[in-house]
Amino acid sequence: MAEHPAYPVGLRLTGRRVVVLGGGEVAQRRLPALIAAGADITLVSPEVTPSVEAMADAGELTWERRPYADGDLTDIWYALIATSDHDANTRASAEAERNRVWCVRSDDADEATAWTPATGHSEGVTVAVLTTDAKGRDPRHTAAIRDAVVEGLRDGTLVAPHHRTRTPGVALVGGGPGDPDLITVRGRRLLAAADVVITDHLGPRDLLTELPPNVEVIDAAKLPYGRFMAQEAINNALIEHAKQGKSVVRLKGGDPFVYGRGMEEVQALAEAGIACTVVPGISSSISVPGAAGIPVTHRGVAHEFTVVSGHIAPDDERSLVDWPSLAKLTGTLVILMGVATIAKVAETLIAHGKSPDTPLALIQEGTTAAQRRVDATLATAGEAVLTHEVKPPAVIVIGEVVNVGPNPSA
Repeated sequence: MAEHPAYPVGLRLTGRRVVVLGGGEVAQRRLPALIAAGADITLVSPEVTPSVEAMADAGELTWERRPYADGDLTDIWYALIATSDHDANTRASAEAERNRVWCVRSDDADEATAWTPATGHSEGVTVAVLTTDAKGRDPRHTAAIRDAVVEGLRDGTLVAPHHRTRTPGVALVGGGPGDPDLITVRGRRLLAAADVVITDHLGPRDLLTELPPNVEVIDAAKLPYGRFMAQEAINNALIEHAKQGKSVVRLKGGDPFVYGRGMEEVQALAEAGIACTVVPGISSSISVPGAAGIPVTHRGVAHEFTVVSGHIAPDDERSLVDWPSLAKLTGTLVILMGVATIAKVAETLIAHGKSPDTPLALIQEGTTAAQRRVDATLATAGEAVLTHEVKPPAVIVIGEVVNVGPNPSA
């Protein structure tokens, strides 16, 4: 038997009787998958781990508090033998053989009639890995293969084309602050499966180099606007490509709903009757300060943080920000899109009571290889932007948290 590989098969155990002998760590690891499969589980063991006991208390299995007895494996579909009693395991394995019950045995795989593969899941797919060489079984090796395949499916580096008809639509994907490794797993997977990607200058550009050559990449900044405003042109491009039956990804920097006009695109798609999936992204308002060694909150220093758009100056009649109230806050103030207006912002905050000596940091190109941090105060912020030639995109952090971490220039 050892000369032949195991025959792989997926067992459908919903509502079918399964017996688990032993309530130790092996059972604890295997039970969740059996529960998820919908099996009718009877666990036989005098003692169990606290986690297994919790499963029994929750009604996910029936626990019989006793050792194995002959007849326990009668009229069942599958057995997991995992007691610490080798003799009991041998007797149970023999009973399973007599009753033609597929049986996994934790202490002696050669005496089992079934092996448990290393399994993982990704988007409706179960990956199961078995070693074909019975004599060379290495659980760590099969688990490593499993992990590599599942990770590849999740992050989009391992792409299997769908041969069945896909449902066309748009995925609004937050690409994160810039580092391509900081996009979410789901975002990367949708990006890898896209027919068309519409991106802008704040989207993580390095992700585009990973796309297959057949994917159409459209730079939103170069769309022919004609009589339309820029956002309307982007909306129209999303709608037109989706109506052609294509899978479209709108790749945006940070999070789509944090100053990304994401809801405007969702609304336009809804009016056109096009399905839209929203994938949140890591916002630069938190991640960029973190990458520069600045926590937006810190015990004893800041109990809140406020995120503000600085693209409109405080004295502009279009501004919706209550700057006088912000000046009275004791927490952290994070300003996005504020490089051009920071001098006016600082002047306004100081005029409404904020100390001119309040620490401030400007973080340009955060999380990327070009990241740099310039420290200043509210009083010197405008001068620092000019002296150090700070350019967008940059995140500005105002508050005592700027001085919490190690000095970056030390």
